[in-house]
Amino acid sequence: MLLRLPTSVSEAQECLAAGAVPIGGATLVWATWQRDGFPELSVSFRELPEANVIGREAVGAAVVLNRIDDRVPDVLRLAAATVGTGAVRRTATVGGNLVGSTLRCLLPAALVLDARAAVLDSDGVHETDLAEVVAKRPTLLGLRWRAPIASAYRKLPAEAGGEPPLVVASALHADDGAGDRLLVAVRDGYDVLSGGTPCDTDAGQVLHALRGTALGDLPAAAWEVVGPQVTGLLEGRGNRDSPRLPD
Repeated sequence: MLLRLPTSVSEAQECLAAGAVPIGGATLVWATWQRDGFPELSVSFRELPEANVIGREAVGAAVVLNRIDDRVPDVLRLAAATVGTGAVRRTATVGGNLVGSTLRCLLPAALVLDARAAVLDSDGVHETDLAEVVAKRPTLLGLRWRAPIASAYRKLPAEAGGEPPLVVASALHADDGAGDRLLVAVRDGYDVLSGGTPCDTDAGQVLHALRGTALGDLPAAAWEVVGPQVTGLLEGRGNRDSPRLPD
């Protein structure tokens, strides 16, 4: 297998046009390749600057999970820290998790950040939403979002080999003079549901409004986690994600 390491977007595009198979840390595909055979040509974005950004409002697809630290919002940092083992996090990438994984552990965090995806195809780079990333599995370059006021994340314990653990992510956003807005996303099994609501009222009314979104289909056990997280986030608005210097 020949591995290409492009250093520019145009070079990466040429690799894809030549039929190169995109890989990150290859943690999800190595076993399949060993069983079915390796591709003749592959491409990694680990030397591509656009795919290695990490900051308050962006993360690149080639960033390995153990590099995700307090430069990003808490919800994304905590989500990355709970993926697999330390050995996995030293190899697995943001792009591999969102595009190559069935669990997509980072997806709830990306959803509540209201992230947009930069993807690369034969026509160049374009921006799209996370729904297209999940449905079409494009070649991902990275994610961008507006920094939230505050955010929270929780993954429940689960038995190895059993159902995926419940994940609840939430983020509070300033809504350009229209008041704050809360976004919540939950992974229940392999399904990820999300919803949002203005939050200029008390926590009880906000939770009631969230039940009128797609989150209303969640089982009672999930709401036992959503409720306290949302309440804690709203009550702790004064303890917002710490401001940082521009990247």
